[in-house]
Amino acid sequence: MEKKKESILDLSEFIAEYSSHMMGCGIHTSRVIRSSKRIVEAYNYRAQISVFQKSLILTLHDKDTHEYHSMVVDIPVLPISFEHNSRLSALSWETYDEHLPLDVLKEKYNHIISAPAIHPLFVLILASAANASFCRLFGGDWLSSGIVFSATMAGMFLKQRMSPSLSHYIVFIVSAFIASLCASTSLIFDTTSDIALATSVLFLVPGVPLINGVIDIVEGHTLTGFARLTQASLLILCIAIGLAITLFLIKDNLI
Repeated sequence: MEKKKESILDLSEFIAEYSSHMMGCGIHTSRVIRSSKRIVEAYNYRAQISVFQKSLILTLHDKDTHEYHSMVVDIPVLPISFEHNSRLSALSWETYDEHLPLDVLKEKYNHIISAPAIHPLFVLILASAANASFCRLFGGDWLSSGIVFSATMAGMFLKQRMSPSLSHYIVFIVSAFIASLCASTSLIFDTTSDIALATSVLFLVPGVPLINGVIDIVEGHTLTGFARLTQASLLILCIAIGLAITLFLIKDNLI
């Protein structure tokens, strides 16, 4: 008995959600396109996907009936998720190898994206420990590392609280200012205060957009790559503004 072919409309709607979610999670463009096309190929369709910073255009082509279906979808703003990156990519291979029915594929997809995120308190502690480690790595003493740990915890906590309701740029300026201001307490002690100040804001560096932007440009997705690099550069500028405000306030203690 011949297997029933999935509807081009149903498949288009799923691929649109799948690919936009991957882009929102901070996955580089070529991986999103490869994974999406891999799923489409498993159902005997062809796909053309054009990705931009805020939206993507998807066109599916039925190889048998020569039917086309196009969609334009917005890319949501989501937290960076390496877990979604790996699990959604693995799901595309599972679909291609095992020819999963579309309803099973949707069920597995929903299970992945609905899984509980890492607890914010756990992220807060690990980020603070990582920043304190950077302080030690760059030559700071143990007292400076402890101050950086506390400063990062204050800045990161504020970032977690402000992120849902305020612009990323305002959040980064305020978080960088608070973290560096807390780290400036190292000036009171006989310690490596310059290293403490410099490393207190490293938790804000947008590493994923910077890396993805370079990868996108190298792999030919120039518009998306430059958009990501521009966004990352603006965030770095916001970090510099927050740190500069602190340096302006404590400039007399630095002289």
